[in-house]
Amino acid sequence: MTFKTTLAICAAAASLFLAGCANGPQRVTMKPTSDAQIATAYTGPSALPNEGSVAATANFGYSATVDDGYDLPAIPTEKIDPQYLRQRVSYPEGAAYEPGTVIVDTPNRFLYVVEADGMAMRYGIGVGRSGFSWKGEAYINDKQHWPKWFPPAEMIDRKPELEPYRDGMEPGLRNPLGARALYLWQNGKDTLFRLHGTPEWWTIGTAASSGCIRLMNQDIIDLYERVPMNARVVVKQGNELLAQR
Repeated sequence: MTFKTTLAICAAAASLFLAGCANGPQRVTMKPTSDAQIATAYTGPSALPNEGSVAATANFGYSATVDDGYDLPAIPTEKIDPQYLRQRVSYPEGAAYEPGTVIVDTPNRFLYVVEADGMAMRYGIGVGRSGFSWKGEAYINDKQHWPKWFPPAEMIDRKPELEPYRDGMEPGLRNPLGARALYLWQNGKDTLFRLHGTPEWWTIGTAASSGCIRLMNQDIIDLYERVPMNARVVVKQGNELLAQR
């Protein structure tokens, strides 16, 4: 099985889960998962290890952990294209930015935190419909551990099954914002653009059906600690359009 085939299978399986951030009318949200589905979330869809992968050395930071009382299972890194695992890389383009700047490269499915001397910490990301709706510069105005999720009223009107969450969904593995959320603002206003966690590890490197910019939960935890409040964020878009579903 090729890696592209694996991604296709994995992307289809992502429809079992809630999507990411609240973002208005374009947002598409799936029905909340059952507890049984949550229990197997990190097992994920059937997939083979990538040919020639370096999975044996790829478990850095992806092991099982307890975070704020929540049990995060290990992520099966052998099923993920190694380029999307967290790693320090050479990033000459970062010379144009101050260290600590976050660069979201949506066309290539990477997020960079610029470091000195031409280096950067790079994370793989998944991009949803809302992730293609905004580009430009912003800053991090809020950072939250295990945030509540508030679906917009118009979304609830379209999806009556979300009515129980009108006052917010409590934190947990069912919550579409995952273990952390970073909220991007511009000119004193919320852009409704989020960097957030997800248990859907198989959607990293893909264009999922909805949400903003998602990282594996272990990666968003690392990013949260690495990036301070008011950090500059640059979101770059390509010419890609997400296919309608």
